[in-house]
This record gives sequence, C-alpha cells and structure tokens, in this order.
Amino acid sequence: MSLLLGAVADDYTGASDLANTFTKAGLRTLQTIGVPEPGLDLPDVDAVVVALKSRSIPAQEAVALSLEAARWLRARGAGHVLFKVCSTFDSTDAGNIGPVTDALRAELCAGDPRPVIVTPAFPETGRTVYLGHLFVGPLLLSDSPLKDHPLNPMHDSSLVRVLRRQSEGEVGLVDLASVEAGADAVRARLADLAKAGTGAAIADAVFDRHLDVLGEVALEAPLSTGASGLGLGLARTLVRAGRSAGSAVALPPDVGGPAAILAGSCSAATLAQIVEAEKSLPVLRLEAEALVTNASAAVGEALSWARERLAHGPVLIAASGTPDQVAALQARHGRAEAGHAIEQASAALAQGLVEAGVRRLVVAGGETSGAVVDRLGLSAFLLGPEIAPGVPALASVGAGPDMRLALKSGNFGGVDFFTRALDLVR
Repeated sequence: MSLLLGAVADDYTGASDLANTFTKAGLRTLQTIGVPEPGLDLPDVDAVVVALKSRSIPAQEAVALSLEAARWLRARGAGHVLFKVCSTFDSTDAGNIGPVTDALRAELCAGDPRPVIVTPAFPETGRTVYLGHLFVGPLLLSDSPLKDHPLNPMHDSSLVRVLRRQSEGEVGLVDLASVEAGADAVRARLADLAKAGTGAAIADAVFDRHLDVLGEVALEAPLSTGASGLGLGLARTLVRAGRSAGSAVALPPDVGGPAAILAGSCSAATLAQIVEAEKSLPVLRLEAEALVTNASAAVGEALSWARERLAHGPVLIAASGTPDQVAALQARHGRAEAGHAIEQASAALAQGLVEAGVRRLVVAGGETSGAVVDRLGLSAFLLGPEIAPGVPALASVGAGPDMRLALKSGNFGGVDFFTRALDLVR
C-alpha cells in the first residue's frame, strides 16, 4: 500500500470528520485508531487518517504520538501529511498545536525553509479566517458560544497570537488578498515569510474556493496543519490531478441488533439533541457529581436501566451538563480530574453496553468518543454514509468487536442528529 495522503488527527471525532471529507472528495480512505499494529490487514486506499487522543494531553506526549504516526504514514508512501486540528483551534498557551507543528516540521521538512500553512477554516461549517482572526458564523470565536470548551477554552480569536504563544519560531499571515489572488500569490507570500525565518503561517480563507488554492500550495510541501476544510482542498487537488485510483472501499455487512447513544458533550448542540431525542427514546440523564465521586455505582445503575429497555429499542444515556453545571463541577474537583472521571465512566458504560449485546453505538463528544473507542479496543474504521456534515457512519475493522458507530464532535449535527444516526448506523 502506497498512500497519496496521510493525516494525523488530534482527536477521534475530528479524525472521522476528516476521513469523511476525504471520502466525499473522492479518495478511498481508512481511519485507524492510533498507529496500526503490524498485523492489521489494511485495504488498498488512497488516504489514511491516524486518529490520536492528543488534543488535551501534555504537549511532550502529544509530540511523541504525532511523530510516531507521521513516521508510519511516511513509511507507507504518504507524500504529504496533514496535522488535523479542531476547526475552533482548541488549544492552550502550552499547546498542543504549536509544539506538534514545530516537531513535525523539524521531522518532515528538513532543509525546506517554507513556513507550514496553518488554517482551521471550513466555510461550509461556518468557520472562516480573516486577517488571521477565526470567525464562527458572523461572530469572532471569542464572542461565540464555542469559546468555552471545558478543557481548551478559546478566548483569543487572533490565531497568529495564539499560535505564536505556543510555537518556538515566528508565526506569519497569508492574508486574504494573497489567497484570493491565487496559488502563485500564496507561493510568493510564503517565500517572503521564509526569508524572515517564519516557521508557520496562518492562512485566511473565507470562501470554499480559497480551500482549493491553499490545498494546491500546501500539497507541494511535506506538511500542513488545519481542520477538515484544508483536508478538502488537499483531497480535491489530488482528485483533479487524476491521482486517485477510483471506487470506494466495500463496507462489511450490517450488524443489526440493539443500539445505544452515549452523550458526553456539553455543547449547546448536543444538549438540544438530547432534548429532541427525549420525544422518541428512553433517556437517562446522569448526575455528573456521581460519575466523579462514585462512578462504579452510577455506571452500574445506568447499565441496569439500559438492560431493561434495550430489547424494546435504542436508549440514550447522557452525562452532559450545562456550561454552568460543568464550571461548578470543575471548581469542586478540578478541570482535568472531572473531565477524566466522566470520560472513563462513559467508557465503562460503553463496555457494559457492548457486553449486553449492543453493536450499534452513537457517541457525542470528542473526548468521550476517544475514551469509548480506546476501552472497546477498536483499531480501524471504514467510512459509511454521511449522517451530518463531518459525521460519517463507521464500520469497525481489525481488532475489537464488529461494530457500527457514529463518533460526533459535540457541536456537529442538527437537532434531530441522534434519530438520523440510528437510521444509518446499522
């Protein structure tokens, strides 16, 4: 297997989003969970997205995991590696976007003075970058509800400032005028920044066509950093050049059987989706305090509740809370400690549900999805139909139980997402 394109994603739902984007653009794509074991039988594909759970861990650990993944991809022929990050650039002043980009540049771009193109823009989903500032719809990120991520709050919309605080080198800007003028103007701007010793450059993108310009130029270097929008530009460049071999990878047969939904995200979108699901599904809302202080009992009670109902149809178990509730819980127990406890409780719930016969599982929340997939020992996914923009149905392959899943970032999907997901995760 020789890859056209590789990607290292810093969380599992973001990896699914990117793999879905590659697939829709025309690339045969596989998503792996971590760096595959040597014995994993991989189908012949154009692109592999290696999903890591590295967004919120210490920067040094994120760097080590990302380098391992990039080396695996390069060893299989990937001429370009995309470091896939969140479209809201979720990170703190300690990292991890800057440190990982720096390390990958040192590893993959030795002797290449061009700065790495960096952009989280994805206009289709309302994420645009103008003069280096990230917008969510009409609002600056710092004015939007998405600024208050429980682990990586983003209160500065200037991505040049954000990345500069995380990076060893200088951070520049490829402004909208350069991007609008086309690929040659972007190349000229990057050349000017390279003369100044710039290591990374935030790139503006306001319309979909800007992604194609950035993808064309980025593909000429070994590395780029961005969200799925940049991935779309990379993939379309490869497809336009006729480098993809064609038809999609065949999916395994449906698994059928009981289905369940686990919601761990506290985003406004997921909270609204839970309310909508209550109109048609049994929903159990868990007390976050109990998941932190007495997880074993809370998980056991939730699984007993689920087992009584699974024979009659899907169930939803929610560990989600409002931002005020989350803030109060973090004040009592610590941000990292509370988040880890709830993630592990959600993973234990998933394990118990699978032991009860569930093979169709929908998970809401990036950190929750990572904990669940790790606990279940799943190793790779093939991409099925799209449930909502950025969220495909997934068929597990390789290690772990034979399952069909949807892994949803908290902010993704319409209000009816959960019922739509159950129709497509079969």
